[in-house]
Amino acid sequence: MAQVTVYTTTTCPYCVMAKNFLRAQGIPFKEVNVEFDPEAARRLVETTGQMGVPQIEIGGRWVLGYDPDAIMALWNQTNHR
Repeated sequence: MAQVTVYTTTTCPYCVMAKNFLRAQGIPFKEVNVEFDPEAARRLVETTGQMGVPQIEIGGRWVLGYDPDAIMALWNQTNHR
């Protein structure tokens, strides 16, 4: 199963929606709050070129923003290789 990491901030409503969506789908994830982890924030910008959240990494590939269809498509694609 692909590892899922959700990059968030405490004030982001779309981050809450993304986490709730993943929970509802039964997809386990790790949360990284970039407000409290400046090194993770730096790596995020270096990797994706974006600082906005949520950013969701699924098996080394990225969904930028809260997009349930893209999340599920990447989840299914990553877990059926």
